Amino acid sequence: MFKRFRDDMKKYWKYAIYSSKAQLKAEVANSYLNWLWWVLDPLCFMLIYVFMFGYVFKSKEQYFAIFVFVGITLWDFFNKCLLQSVKIIKNNKPIVSKVYIPKFILLVIRICVNGFKMCISLLIIVAMLAIWRVPLTLNILYVIPILITLVTVVFGISCFLLHYGVFVEDLGNVLRIALRLVFYLTGVFWNIMSRLPAPYNSYIGKGNPIAFLITSMRQCVIYGQAPHRKLLLLWFLIGLVLCALGIRKIYKSENSYVKVI
Repeated sequence: MFKRFRDDMKKYWKYAIYSSKAQLKAEVANSYLNWLWWVLDPLCFMLIYVFMFGYVFKSKEQYFAIFVFVGITLWDFFNKCLLQSVKIIKNNKPIVSKVYIPKFILLVIRICVNGFKMCISLLIIVAMLAIWRVPLTLNILYVIPILITLVTVVFGISCFLLHYGVFVEDLGNVLRIALRLVFYLTGVFWNIMSRLPAPYNSYIGKGNPIAFLITSMRQCVIYGQAPHRKLLLLWFLIGLVLCALGIRKIYKSENSYVKVI
């Protein structure tokens, strides 16, 4: 299976990149502000949360604007990739029903599109760090393994959602409700470790992958601290297992997808 996956990635990688670029251009084709919406969208959400929780509820988090923006950036990537993966086969019916393409390539395309937008938000974070003069340490290099782990976990979960989304019509609605609950348990605009009593803060902060990755990103970017390295490695390995099992399931069932849609 690994050899087949590797060969498919080599064969369809250029198609994935080309399709990602085409989708990004299509998203802003009829917009007056064009690509600026990719900057304004997360910024507007950040301003709303900063006003509500920084001024109305008087949060005492240091560098609160950056704190919130880091959470929004990673959550937005996680949330969009998972929601889009459920209907990705049905939304690409003209392609899937006419030509053969490994179905996980459709996930790769969506991850590339959402990943590009996340990179824009990360550049905004860099600018914010400079404006607020946040002291940086070498621990900021942990951003790379954190993002790799995020993409790995998202891809693994998305493979299962792609598969079951073909057969379970209501999965998208169930997932939307579940993600709404996870959003409030992720600490996008509040600190899980300090706001929740022990041991629940540890259970949620470490057992929820996106909550753990957001906390880890804040630790290395804002506070100059190293994340929990063993737990980061564990979530990366879990992501790899999810990817392997998910790709195996897609390969095993992809011929039946066309019959269902």
